[in-house]
Amino acid sequence: MTDDIVLRLDRASAEDLYEVLWLFGEHIAAGAPIPEPPTEANERLSRVFRFLGDSLGRRGRVV
Repeated sequence: MTDDIVLRLDRASAEDLYEVLWLFGEHIAAGAPIPEPPTEANERLSRVFRFLGDSLGRRGRVV
């Protein structure tokens, strides 16, 4: 497929992404607030989301 997007993540970023996605699902299901990740994890996830946004052509989009 020509429109595939492939992310290569270091282990720490992959674990952070897994954790935040898992927490999101669990907390939504329970109706509980989602805790803020530690600063280092937040910085790694910011880089992942920035790269993903760029790959999707959504540069500069703030959500």
